[in-house]
Amino acid sequence: MPVLRLIFNIAWFILGGFVMGLAWWLAGILCFISIIGIPFGRACFVIGELAFWPFGQELVNRRQLTGHEDIGTGAFGMVGNIIWFLLFGIWLAIGHLVHALACFITIIGIPFGIQHIKLALLSLTPIGQKVIAKAY
Repeated sequence: MPVLRLIFNIAWFILGGFVMGLAWWLAGILCFISIIGIPFGRACFVIGELAFWPFGQELVNRRQLTGHEDIGTGAFGMVGNIIWFLLFGIWLAIGHLVHALACFITIIGIPFGIQHIKLALLSLTPIGQKVIAKAY
C-alpha cells in the first residue's frame, strides 16, 4: 500500500499537515533559544516531520519499545511533559483539534481528522515517545 500511503500523505500535507508541521518547527526554534530547551527542540523537529507526513508512521512509548525505563520515561520525563504542556503542548493540541474538526466536517476528511487527534494527544505529552515506521 505504499501508493495509497503516498496519496494520503500528499493530501494530508495540503489539508493541514503543512501548517501544523510548521507550528511544530516554530516551537522547536523557540526551544532552541534557551540551552535547556534543546532536547525539547530536537523532539519538535522529529514530531514536526511526523506532522508533515504521518501516514505510515506510528508512535510507541519508549518503555514498551525497549523494555526498560530511561530518562524520558521516568520521573524526569513526567516533569518535562508538564513543562512542555504549559509552554507549547496546549497550543499545538488546540491547533490539531481545530484542524481535526475541519476534517471531520466532510466524510472524506475523517482519516485526516483521526491523524490530527493522534497528533493532538502527542502534543500534550511527547516526551518518552518514539516515532517508528509501521509494520504492515
